[in-house]
Parts: sequence; C-alpha cells; structure tokens
Amino acid sequence: MRRVAGIDCGTNSIRLLIADIDGDGRLHDVVRRMEVVRLGEGVDDTGRLSAAALERTRAALADYTARIREHGAEAVRMVATSATRDAANAHEFTAMVTSVLGAAPEVISGDEEARLSFTGAAATLPEPAGQRLLVDIGGGSTEFVRGSGSEVLAAISVDVGCVRMTERHLRSDPPAVSEVDAAAADIRAIVDA
Repeated sequence: MRRVAGIDCGTNSIRLLIADIDGDGRLHDVVRRMEVVRLGEGVDDTGRLSAAALERTRAALADYTARIREHGAEAVRMVATSATRDAANAHEFTAMVTSVLGAAPEVISGDEEARLSFTGAAATLPEPAGQRLLVDIGGGSTEFVRGSGSEVLAAISVDVGCVRMTERHLRSDPPAVSEVDAAAADIRAIVDA
C-alpha cells in the first residue's frame, strides 16, 4: 500500500484526506478532516483574500501538515478553488501554503473542479444503469457534471455558491422575501449568461 494525502481548499472550508491506496487502486481512509475557514469571506465584494481569512486557513493548514507528517504520507496534492481563482492577491495564499506545507497549491479551473468532484463521487457510489448528474454546491461556485461510470461527458462551473450569494443578498435571518427574490434573480442571470 501507498499512503497519500489530499487537501481541498474551497471558499468556505478546507478538507484533508490521508489514505492508503491498495493494489487495486482503492482508497482506505486513515484521516479525514474538514474545517470551516471561510477563505473566501468578502472576496466577491473586494476581489481579495483578507488577512483574517488567510490566517484562519494557515492555522488549519498547519494542523493538517502536522497530521500528514505524523502519518507518513509519501505524496501530497493540494488544490484551491473559487475564492483563490477570483482573488487578486492569490499569490499571498500560494506563498503562505508553500511556507506551511512545503509545496505550492494548484489553483484549479472550474472545469477541473467539476471533473475532480465527479471522479470522487463516482468512486464511492454504486454504478448506475445509465448516466448521472452530479451537482457540487460550494461556497463560491457550483459545478454541474454529467457522466457515465467514471467518465465525464459534460461539465460546467458557475459562480453561484452559498457564501457568494449570502454575502451579496441575505441581510436578515430568516431572509426577507425580497432578499430571496434578489438572490434568485442573480442566480438566473448568472446561469443564463
């Protein structure tokens, strides 16, 4: 068996998976963690990752790095998604990750994010008779992926996520009807574009 680690840093949360890969290519979880760090807080409005969000992410990543070393992972891959794609100061994030983890993150496209989401889901779900549609709702974007088996047939990523829409439109709890209507109109405009 080979031990590997993967880190997914999204707009809202950062996830760690340390797993053993057996001879058949199946993963066996060793450590699975998720921390809400809200890296994308304010990015839709300012176009920048805030110092506070970078610090929350750094603290979680330092913990993950210690766990990766403790468990002896041979290889590590870290990807970053919507908030980092959108941020003018993504280089600050990359420098921070490189100094903490010892490797640079891959800032992946929405298309790659969609494909990776589908691959991960397809590996854990029973094989359907036909095609399936995966919808991955994140903090900054949502991916729609159609596939058959483990093959991606079509994929699209749209800038509609729970953090992005909440920050743009929702001011009260519960949201006012006018806030929900504004969010729905914004989503329709983004999807129709």
